[in-house]
Amino acid sequence: MTLTLDGVSKRVGEEVHIHPTALTLERATMNVLLGPTLAGKTSLMRLMAGLDAPTEGRILWEGNDVTGMRVQDRQVAMVYQQFINYPSMSVYENIAAPLRILGKSADEIDRRVKETADLLQLGPMLPRKPLELSGGQQQRCALARSLVKDAGLVLLDEPLANLDYKLREELRAEIPRIFAESGAIFVYATTEPEEALLLGGNTASLWEGRVTQFGPTPEVYRQPADATTARVFSDPPMNFLRFSKKGGDLWFGEGLGGPARGTLAELADGHYRAGFRANHLVLDRPSETAMEFACHLDVTEITGSETFIHLDHGSERWVGLVHGVHVLQIKAELRVYLEPRHVYVFGEDGGLVAPAAYAEAA
Repeated sequence: MTLTLDGVSKRVGEEVHIHPTALTLERATMNVLLGPTLAGKTSLMRLMAGLDAPTEGRILWEGNDVTGMRVQDRQVAMVYQQFINYPSMSVYENIAAPLRILGKSADEIDRRVKETADLLQLGPMLPRKPLELSGGQQQRCALARSLVKDAGLVLLDEPLANLDYKLREELRAEIPRIFAESGAIFVYATTEPEEALLLGGNTASLWEGRVTQFGPTPEVYRQPADATTARVFSDPPMNFLRFSKKGGDLWFGEGLGGPARGTLAELADGHYRAGFRANHLVLDRPSETAMEFACHLDVTEITGSETFIHLDHGSERWVGLVHGVHVLQIKAELRVYLEPRHVYVFGEDGGLVAPAAYAEAA
């Protein structure tokens, strides 16, 4: 069982919503679409489902061209951010509704509803109405209604975004188990890198209607193919710094420079962009090889156990995430440190030249 997008694109008037895309999703896989709002996640899902027709390209299901097939004739189920249940019907009837539309027998409906309810831990809730459930239980009811059809493709469009933190955490832990037991192809859209890492499987990074990289989630996170993917798969977005290497020295502009150390010493002479994640900026020098940068502190955000520091480094805006609660003077100069092994190096075209040493080792 495979879903293949063969050169699929979508234009609306003069606007390109999805640039030509080639993807193949395999049976029993979790596939995350990761990108900011308006990156194209929902547009891509609607093409997969058959709710929209591609402007160009084909959609293949198990090798058969289903591009023009009606959505109701496909093995597709979709769960939206705004979970939808029928409030006047019991949980049992909500889950059973798709099977009744398909004309299944009463015995088969009863068996499949109860099996699906048990899978989603809804067995005791079957007699209740949706409004008698918690938010997490209501979302599980909507998910059960999708799974009960034995759909080969289940599309989840930011299904947890409207739930509170605790409920999101509970369902994030359950969804991989549910998907593993169902055997379907799952596609899960999210704006949150942390959610992609928790769900695992494969991740497609999206930016402005383009799939910038697709592969196993840890691999895309540790070795982004380009600066755009690195930005998408970092929260806060990855920090960047333009620099050049000449001989044994690095130059950061405005006459600022220093010796090239660690993995940076192995670069050929040329112009580059350094990328580094927020948690790799620290306030205390960790080692003799660490690079030091003088910045100005713009804003601090204390989260409880950590502090976000927003920094100005010349024309660059950086965000650091440091452990502990720090009361720092706004607009004052602040020195921060970065280990060379935590630096990704991108070429002038944005392509990855060298992954961070810690990522390569992982």
